Order: sequence, then structure tokens, then C-alpha cells
Amino acid sequence: MVQQQQTGSASSYRSEPQPTGWVGWVIFAGILMFMIGSFNALAGIVALFNDEYYLVSQDGLLIEVDYSAWGWGLLLYGIALGIAGWGVVVGQTWARVVAIILVAINALVNLAFLSAQPVWTTIVIALDVIVIYALVVHGREAKALR
Repeated sequence: MVQQQQTGSASSYRSEPQPTGWVGWVIFAGILMFMIGSFNALAGIVALFNDEYYLVSQDGLLIEVDYSAWGWGLLLYGIALGIAGWGVVVGQTWARVVAIILVAINALVNLAFLSAQPVWTTIVIALDVIVIYALVVHGREAKALR
């Protein structure tokens, strides 16, 4: 929403909101994205070098995957998530949009590992929800810090 400000006889328009205390949550979200991206990249490296690490009971994972392909996917996805996290921290609009999409996908993809690592997967999904909330509600405030 564009707000109009009167200064003497000249008027100026400001489209960016003033930063509030919530901008810390946006920075926190960007840092979390970088960390989550790093975790995904590490999980991808583990899947590449040790296929048996993710083997679970007879029930198996929610979906059956080729662990080498899954490892490459996680590695590349983790790098993309880390780059988007960096973009969020520096206040880039493109990064906020990309981040919301990537983090939502990350939460859904982590459901596949729920039976293999229930505690860790639950923590990652909870962090994803916090990141989405911060970016959707207060993401524009980070631009004001530049």
C-alpha cells in the first residue's frame, strides 16, 4: 500500500513500510533458510556417500527413492535454499518470493522422512513454518534496512 507524505510543498511517496521489531524475525528467517539449506546439502552428501544411512524398518519411507538421485536433489536444493536465504537477509524481493516457495516445498518433502527420523523431521517442518510466517507477514520490512 502506498502512503503519501507531505513535506512542505513537495510530496513524496513511500511504498516500503517502516521497519519494526518484526524485521528481526525476517532476518532470523533468512538465517534459518541458510541453515536449513546447509542441512539439506549435508543430507544430500550423506545420501550420496552412504545409501544405507536412510534405510528404515520394513514399513519404509513414505515414498521409495533412489538415494543417489535423492542425494543430488537435496544437495542442489540446499544450495538454492541457502542462496535464497542470503537474498532474504539483504532484503531482495525475488528472494522472499522464491524462499516462500522453496520452504513450503521443503516442509512437504520432509514428510517423506518422517518414519526415518521423526524428531528431526518435525523440527525441520516447524522451522519451515516459522520462516514462512516471517516472510509472508513481515518480509517487506527487510528492504527498509538497506
